[in-house]
Amino acid sequence: MKTKITLILFFLVIVFQVQAQEKTNATYVGTIGSMVHVPSIASQTNLPPARVKEQVMQDGRASKNLIVPGKDPQIEDDYFKRNPDKMEQVLSGRAPTLVFDAAESSSQPTDPSIGVGPNHAVVVFNTGFRIFDKSGNPLTGQISPNPTIFPNGGCCDLTISYDNAADRFVMTFLGNGAQIAVSDGPDPVNDGWYVYTIPQINDYQKLSVWSDGYYMTDNTTATNRIYAMERTKMIAGDPSAQIIGFPLPGIVTSGFYSPQALNVSNNNLPAAGGLPIIYLQDDAWSGVSQDHIKIWTVDVNWASPGSSTISAPVELTTTPFISVFDGGSFSNLTQPGGGSDIDALQATIMNQAQFRKFSDHNSALFNFVVDTDASGGELAGVRWFELRQSADGQPWSIYQEGTYTSPEGKHAWHASMIMDVQGNIGMGYTAMAGPTTPNPNSKRVSSYYTGRYANDPLNTMTIAEELIAAGNQNIPSFRYGDYSKIDLDPANDKQFWFINEYMNNGRKDVVGVFQIAPNFNNDVGVVSIDSPITGTLSNSETVTVTIFNYGQNSASNFPVTFQVDGGAVISENFTGTIASAATAQYTFTATANLGTVGQTYSITSETNLSGDQDTSNDGRTKMVTYLQPNDIGVSAITAPVSGTDLTAAENIVVTINNFGGEPKSNFDVSYNLDGTIVTEVVAGPLAGNSSTSYTFTQTGDFSALGTYNLSAYTSLPGDSDTSNDETSVVITKQNCQPTADCTLGDGFRLFSVTDINNPSACEGYGDFTNLVAQMEVDSTNELTVTTGYGNQYIVVWVDFNDDFVFTPNEKVVNNYVVAPGQGSGTYTETMDLIIPAGATEGQHLMRAKSNWNNPVPEDACEETTYGETEDYTAQIGNLVGIDENIFDENGLTVLSLDNNNFDITLKTVNYSGALNLSVHNTLGQRLLFKKLENDGNGYSYKLDMSYVAKGIYLIRVGNKKDGRVKRIIVK
Repeated sequence: MKTKITLILFFLVIVFQVQAQEKTNATYVGTIGSMVHVPSIASQTNLPPARVKEQVMQDGRASKNLIVPGKDPQIEDDYFKRNPDKMEQVLSGRAPTLVFDAAESSSQPTDPSIGVGPNHAVVVFNTGFRIFDKSGNPLTGQISPNPTIFPNGGCCDLTISYDNAADRFVMTFLGNGAQIAVSDGPDPVNDGWYVYTIPQINDYQKLSVWSDGYYMTDNTTATNRIYAMERTKMIAGDPSAQIIGFPLPGIVTSGFYSPQALNVSNNNLPAAGGLPIIYLQDDAWSGVSQDHIKIWTVDVNWASPGSSTISAPVELTTTPFISVFDGGSFSNLTQPGGGSDIDALQATIMNQAQFRKFSDHNSALFNFVVDTDASGGELAGVRWFELRQSADGQPWSIYQEGTYTSPEGKHAWHASMIMDVQGNIGMGYTAMAGPTTPNPNSKRVSSYYTGRYANDPLNTMTIAEELIAAGNQNIPSFRYGDYSKIDLDPANDKQFWFINEYMNNGRKDVVGVFQIAPNFNNDVGVVSIDSPITGTLSNSETVTVTIFNYGQNSASNFPVTFQVDGGAVISENFTGTIASAATAQYTFTATANLGTVGQTYSITSETNLSGDQDTSNDGRTKMVTYLQPNDIGVSAITAPVSGTDLTAAENIVVTINNFGGEPKSNFDVSYNLDGTIVTEVVAGPLAGNSSTSYTFTQTGDFSALGTYNLSAYTSLPGDSDTSNDETSVVITKQNCQPTADCTLGDGFRLFSVTDINNPSACEGYGDFTNLVAQMEVDSTNELTVTTGYGNQYIVVWVDFNDDFVFTPNEKVVNNYVVAPGQGSGTYTETMDLIIPAGATEGQHLMRAKSNWNNPVPEDACEETTYGETEDYTAQIGNLVGIDENIFDENGLTVLSLDNNNFDITLKTVNYSGALNLSVHNTLGQRLLFKKLENDGNGYSYKLDMSYVAKGIYLIRVGNKKDGRVKRIIVK
């Protein structure tokens, strides 16, 4: 027995030592840089107005994002998008009780934030602030933060918080580091401000309130990435307030640092210490093996600040997510009707991560944007989390997570979320038209909210999307956000205040006030008709509905009804009891006559609670159809898809739909590939009104360059509707990198444009040389071509939008014929090269193709039977001439290393600004975008291409006006 006790004690000692070793001591200890007391706004005269002129912010949010191309191949759409709960967006929301434009600014972006106190709402934006009463009436104009509150100069990135436990407002501002202003009373107009300076902060500062300090994260590559500030002294105006800095050990980032400390959202503070800091970790990043959340815990000791510690990170594995857009670029989401693609704000914990303490647990909320579409397209959604711990200082775990997608195929992102006193969650967000949204021009960037009740099914936003304010224009640049903010009214701990950026005849910040917690004592309604469902029906169908109690009182013994196609109303009594914010199912004793094959029926169900205080949410209507029993067909061919890497053994994958009501088994499905028909048997069963993916056993040969006609269809005896049996696609095998072949002789020898005189006949695809053709914008240039055989058709493209794809509207020579009708011989002709109006200046890729006896194909990637392809660089606009080139004569150097890694270096002449690195495949898809800073000796980057498919890729380093391109081969 003694032996056992000794072993146990030894084990405990080991555990303690390991835990102790996993803590890191503070890496900075000091005091606040300076403190001044600023008199109240009401006492100041000649308040300077906020700067609202158009200005693109040069902050860190727009400069960094790093992934490893191909490391996280996406084969499925977001899990929660594919598997929504039946209660997803089912419950009726309420229209906002108050909506008003709070600020107007042309800053790009506006960085809106809001802090709500008992009697005031303080709104801040990038270059100013404004104070309102709780009815939305402005108490001030748009005021400049400096010197009104911040006397030490600076610019931008204001944030605002309301410290509920202290009844103080806390505002932060970038300038000589970070400046933090704490009001000396609860009235932001009539009370003064204690203003502290922390020189160590660099960018994207986010302040959080905790029991033992104010905490601020920093976007920096320096050692100290989070700072604790002595809250009690700052509230008291004590200039000796201490500051402690910590690293974030083990963090992996995309280049931009956006972890957040949890912020206490009400006045119920946790015990001192144990502050969690959270950040997402995407397995598309180097050093991350699976998607997860990291949590660090900070424990400060103000009596002995050097002994304060931060823990090693705890990893919480999540449901897989895609947080990367456009290879890391910040121009992501296409706005309806054109205009700039705007920032999805990827790889960022959105403002603000929130904490709330309950009697039996603590909750933490946060969110970030994800791409819910695993294909080459994009559909932004919001991945949101609730973490829980059983008590202060206990381990955290994921209680629920979900992905919210906006109805009608809209993008949803730029969200902020918080929890009310009952545990209900409110989430404000931005949405706009996506790739499949009907009438996209009517869905511009707008502000919305959703949410969920505390007892709703986990992982689900149950409240239907509610509009706060509709935008009427597109955002004029790619910069948007960079964050929004939701706050909770401390007066009732239920009302959500959300501020967001949109366009309303100019760039505005709009506030919407809404509530999820019940407003009424008595309020129930049918929220879904669960059965019957579309399929095989009968003349005696069971009707089952779900009822939700929106009221504060429990509800029982009330009538519930249904009717079919406006016919007789069937009324029965619900005798059970439904608690507040809870659901219950009810199955009617009476049945519904839905017995006519092919007919669609409208079923309406309602509650009739006596004294119901909101009848607008009483009922639901559902359409159900008695389907024909026998009706199947192929609705889509999902593989293969057009590309450069198609083979002689491609899987052919189709989607088969059972449009009928009866399950089907052992039916034929066929594909026809350019006249070759393959038929196989699907074992099934395939349930009625459902679909399945089917992969043919027999593969298809797509190895030769060219186009293929592929169709697929089902063959079901007695099929009631053969019009939906078949679908067809055209598959193109492209190849933008053929091997050089000069066996035909010098049929095409290019070419002379200003400074180019290249005799080669076999440049090949993707071999963009450093030879530069200079061309003036909106003018005519002469292009000279020499051929070794007559009747040569010539097309020239210039890639004006730098997407590595040559499109018909980028043609500068369109099938000019050299020596028409002539045979063998040397022919030299000069043609006009027309630069289209509106072409962008700078250096772009240029492609020239020839074809003998026939026009050059529209597709710039398609090989010509008797012709050549040559690629060059074109300097459009002559802004940077050859003699003024910013690039060193050695240009762009790419060194191939082991395991498909590449060293990229570039030197410049009299230029040290940032340059962009992009990597594209031969289809023009961007795999990586990275902003490179000059390291004092030029620009360098190690590119990991070990996860991408074998083939040809293009690297470009430069800016909008000039750049260099190299081709690499991944083996």
